[in-house]
This record gives sequence, structure tokens and C-alpha cells, in this order.
Amino acid sequence: MSEQAKPQDAVRKQILKNPNRVLEDHDIMRALIKADEQARGKNVVDLRTIALERLEGRLDRLEDTHRHVIAAAYDNLASTNQIHRAILAILEPDAFAEFLELLKGELASILNVASARLVLESPAATPEMEEQLQKEFGSGVCFCAPGAVAEYITRGRDATVRPVTLRAINDADPILFGDASHTVTSEALLRLDLGKGNLPAMLVLGSVSTDQFTPQKGADLLVFFASAFERVLRRWLK
Repeated sequence: MSEQAKPQDAVRKQILKNPNRVLEDHDIMRALIKADEQARGKNVVDLRTIALERLEGRLDRLEDTHRHVIAAAYDNLASTNQIHRAILAILEPDAFAEFLELLKGELASILNVASARLVLESPAATPEMEEQLQKEFGSGVCFCAPGAVAEYITRGRDATVRPVTLRAINDADPILFGDASHTVTSEALLRLDLGKGNLPAMLVLGSVSTDQFTPQKGADLLVFFASAFERVLRRWLK
């Protein structure tokens, strides 16, 4: 009997020496509560146990919320740094040709998207002029008829054209997304005001992730980027 009591005595001494280790161990506390419930039987209701279970549930939810908040903060910081790098990139070119070169691929890489293309409204956007305009401005720019920007953003509905529109898409337009059109599943449409006397324009960002551009996500950083982009573009259009 003395030999059998030794392990129990050792456990007892450890618990008495440092009871906080038991209280902080969720698995041990659950086992003790369950053993206590079994010893009392099913006809006895312990309000303390119920309260503890509810508090434990609230603690778990609080920890989940805490993790989500931290993850969102890291994502927001990464997005902010991304937008800052993109703005510095569009401010860097000293010539319009360098700016157009940036639109061919580097801008999309900085923003971590599959495609980034500038869409300009122009009366000259006819099938006959398409090839000549493509040679002059490069693959990062495409042209459309006047009014096409608002029509694409609103999908032809009588609705207000917002500065930034985020949405999932099917069958991405090859004209807007080029070679990436078969992989793009969401888009960000940044409407650009190029100043008095100039037709509207749009910067179209395409992502292979359906979750990257959704209406539920905040667009403040993209609104800021669009404001910077349109000011840089106005400088070249003067």
C-alpha cells in the first residue's frame, strides 16, 4: 500500500507546491470538472460549472478576435507599404516613355496583381487606329470610346460611379487584362479624373484571387493611390 501511495503523494506535493500550474492548464481543469460532475450525479446542477463553461467560451472567442485583429493589422501594414512603393514608382520616371514602360509589368508586380492596365477614353479609339495606338503607348495602355469607362464600372446600370470599385468577375476581358485574362477572378477599378478638358480614364487591376478585391474590403489605400496616379498622369497630359 505504501508503494502505491508514493506516486499519488508526489502528485499531491507538486499540486500543493504550485497550484497555479493546475489552474492554468485547461485540459486538467476540464478533467477535474468532469470528474466532479460524475461524482455528483446527473440530478445535481452546479451553476459554477455552467458559469465557468460560459467564461471559457468567451475567452476562446476573445482569443480568436485577438488573432484576427493582429492578422488584419499585419495585412494592412503590408498593403500600406505596397501602395507606398507603387506611388514612389510612378513618381520616378522623368519621361512619359519611362512611365509607359512602368505600366507594362513592373507596376503590376509591385501591387502584387496579375495585371495593371491604364484605360483611356478617346474619340480616336477605333478598330482602324487600335494597332497604331498600341505601338505608340505599349501594352500597359488601352483605349476605349467616350463613356465606356462609366459603362464598364456600373455594368451599364444607372448608378453612381465610385472612385474605386472592387468585385469578383467571370470571363475577364482580354482587352483589359491581356494574357492574364484567363486567370483573373477579381478586379479593382480605379476611376481617374484627368482634369478639365480631358475625358475620364481608369486603372484596372486584376487578381487571380477572388478574395483580393471584394466589395467588403476597405478601399482607402486604393483611393489614395488613384489620387496620386491621376495627378502624375495629368502632368504628362499637359
